Amino acid sequence: MEKTTNGYCQTPDENFKLACDLIDKNQGHDELINMLKTGNIAEKQLAALKLDTLCSKDEAQTLVDNLTGQDGKIREAVSLKIAEFSSNKSLLPFFEPDKNFQTFLDAVIDINGNICRNTIICLRNFKSNSDFCEQFCPELLDRTLSIAGKVKDFDLKDGKYKVNKEVFKLYWYLETIYTFADRLDLPKLKQILNITKSINDYTIREKTAKILTLNFNDSKLNEIRQLLKNDTNYYVRRF
Repeated sequence: MEKTTNGYCQTPDENFKLACDLIDKNQGHDELINMLKTGNIAEKQLAALKLDTLCSKDEAQTLVDNLTGQDGKIREAVSLKIAEFSSNKSLLPFFEPDKNFQTFLDAVIDINGNICRNTIICLRNFKSNSDFCEQFCPELLDRTLSIAGKVKDFDLKDGKYKVNKEVFKLYWYLETIYTFADRLDLPKLKQILNITKSINDYTIREKTAKILTLNFNDSKLNEIRQLLKNDTNYYVRRF
């Protein structure tokens, strides 16, 4: 059972009724923002989904603050709205991504793939922000290199939760690298791709091959690309 803001527990039936009541009710903009700040799971989820605009940096920050460390229902609803609002040129200035780059790095490897996708959509809108990229891109490479170093030594046949979890993280960091490839340090990127080209999980090699379609005009990366064009897995060599 979930604790409400007044400390009492609710049953699933009570939560369902609350959600229905919230859907039917017409909340004002300020009320929705307050629900995002202080509400329970159902209130925060519905508030995010009902929100149709942002009026300030503080309101954008309230959304970002709910992107991690919350129940999955809240995180997914919030990630959807952040992707939507950050794609709006008039609302984009309300976001301060350089202040929250660590949050976005965590959200892009959320256990929920929908949140990962929504976060990457959002990140594309921050790519032109130099202050953000100066902080985000080096940390992205460091985190990816650290995880790749672990995954390469895993016995992927084990199918253990820890193994699958780290492969999942690596998959989404590589997808993010594809988005920011032209803003990344090339030597460190080459170090990462030299590892991921040989990882047994084909989805990791597939992401590696996708990154290499960007044509870096680098002999070592061209060599890796040709190697993957002859990969045993169709989804890898199709690139």
